[in-house]
Formats: sequence, structure tokens, C-alpha cells
Amino acid sequence: MASHGIEIKNLYKIFGSHGREHVEAVKAGMTKAELNQNHGHVLGLKNINISMPAGGITVVMGLSGSGKSTLIRHINRLIEPTAGEVIYDGADICKMSANDLREFRRHKTAMVFQKFALLPHRTVIENTVYGLDVQGISRSESLKKGKYWIERVGLAGFENHYPNQLSGGMQQRVGLARALTNDADILLMDEAYSALDPLIRVDMQTVLLDLQAELKKTVVFITHDLDEALRLGDKIAILRDGQVVQQGTGQEIVLSPADDYITAFVKEVNRGRVIQTQTVMRPFDGNPDGVSLAPNATLEIAAKLMTEAGQSRAIVVDENNNPIGMLDLQTIIAAMVTPASHEAQQIAAE
Repeated sequence: MASHGIEIKNLYKIFGSHGREHVEAVKAGMTKAELNQNHGHVLGLKNINISMPAGGITVVMGLSGSGKSTLIRHINRLIEPTAGEVIYDGADICKMSANDLREFRRHKTAMVFQKFALLPHRTVIENTVYGLDVQGISRSESLKKGKYWIERVGLAGFENHYPNQLSGGMQQRVGLARALTNDADILLMDEAYSALDPLIRVDMQTVLLDLQAELKKTVVFITHDLDEALRLGDKIAILRDGQVVQQGTGQEIVLSPADDYITAFVKEVNRGRVIQTQTVMRPFDGNPDGVSLAPNATLEIAAKLMTEAGQSRAIVVDENNNPIGMLDLQTIIAAMVTPASHEAQQIAAE
């Protein structure tokens, strides 16, 4: 299946019986508090503009109440927008007819939920093929697909177990198998791993990354955990009070936080395990001396290899071993240091 990106343009969501009447006021500067106090309406999303790349993982993160779950539910229109567009394959999902939307949900999207959302009276295999049953796929074909994906997510032998006989991590694997069995282009994952224990969570992240390397789905992943966002996201969008505060790659957000809110998010990040050599390298100066490093090597790995080789300089090389940049230990150390907040910088300047 060809993968398509998702374009979210000028999206607003105002909860209340007369939300559309207040869009212009919100555009003109009415705050969330003023909208609630004066009109009894709640501002869920304000002017969201995000390009979600085809075949990549876009992570939408933020604290509770930031609007991230509201946003993901606009992609399959489980929530009706107040204004704006959600474009997929040239069509605006917000304007689809009831029949077109039904077909879009059945064939183009699949969702993995935080609380698993498995049917307790159906076995693992029956849960996995549920979407195909709804589509009217033949039983022989649906069972063949279901067994394949159950095996791919590591649950071979558990086909006839019921959800209450499985651990949380195993139940979430069933949820993932069910989503993949539908062969949908778009995979929506709403806090999919938040209910799992830390080690199981990391394991499920690995499962997703391994499968995504092969399948190239357009994945939208919701989380409140920055470490998870940095590990999974090809692109990250951070929301606060229904607005996008910053978006970009994990490298860009960690190196250049947009404001003190983002700085607070990234200050505890192990930058050495996130930032790559290609992000901080300087132009190659023609001197071939130094340790050779791959562009995607983390700074932690770079520092380790340079130290073991007794070198303070490294050459970043492409897949053909051609130099494309250079860096030294001083550059690495500087990039590993968490920057002070804007407020702290102003105090220091005074």
C-alpha cells in the first residue's frame, strides 16, 4: 500500500454548543480562560498546523490537557473539528461524507489505545481479525492474516487465549496485531504504551521500530514522555494548552528549545544519547587525521570511540567512507551540556 502523509491546516476545536461562533474571537486573541469564563466553551485546539510525513512516525506530545488526544481523534474524525482541514491523499477528512468517512476508517486507519480496548469475550485471534470481520473479508483469509501478525508481534501459541489470561504487554501486542492485520496506511497510537511497565514499554517501542523499518506506515504516536518521543519520532510536535509550541526533529528540539517550557522538558534528557554527530559537525577541513564516525552516531558513542583511540578529533564519513564533516571533543562536550533557560540567561546578563 502506498503511504501518504497527513497535512493538518489551521485546525481549531472549541467544545460547546456554539463553538463555530467563537472561532473568530479566538483567532483575534481570546484566551482559553476568557472563552470558558465568558461563554462557557472550552478551547481544545488552536490553529494547529502540522505536516506528518508519509512513512514516518510523528510524535505528538504534551502534558495532560494539552490537546494531544483531541488532535489524534481528528485524524479519523472521531471528534468533529470546529474549523480547519485534515488532508490525506488529496482529500479533506473534515469534509468527507458519512459513507466516505466510514470507508476511510475501515481501510485507511487503524488505532491502538492506551487501555488495549480488547473484546474480553473474544480470543486473541478473534480480537486480531475483528476489523477484517467488519470489512466482510473471507474467514480463511482473515485467519491467515491474523495468525501472521500474531506471530510477528511475538504471540505465536497464544491465539486461543483470552485477554484476561495475558499480561498488559501481551494485550498491547494483540492491539498492535489487530491494527496491523487491517493493513491500514495510517496507524494511530494514543498513549499506546503509557499503561505498561518501563521495561515492557521499551520492549514494545522496539517492536514498533522494527516493524516500522519494514512497513513504513504513516504513524501518529501520542505520548507525554519525552524519552519515548525522542526514541520513536522522526518528527515531534509539542503541544501546550491546545497550541503547538514547537515542532521538528528530536535533534532540533533538544538543541534549540523554543522557550522555557520546552527547555524544562529537555533539561533532563541525556543529550549524549540523543544528539548525532551530523547535527553538530563542522565542515571538513581537509585534514584526514581522526577517528571515523558515522553521521548517525550519537555523541556518547563518538566520545567513547575517540577516547579509546586517544584522539580529540573525529571525521564524519558517509556510507562510501567519504568525509562529510568533522568535530572535536570540545564540540561534543559543549553539545552535551543542557542550555540554561531564557530566564536564567537574562538574569546572568544582568
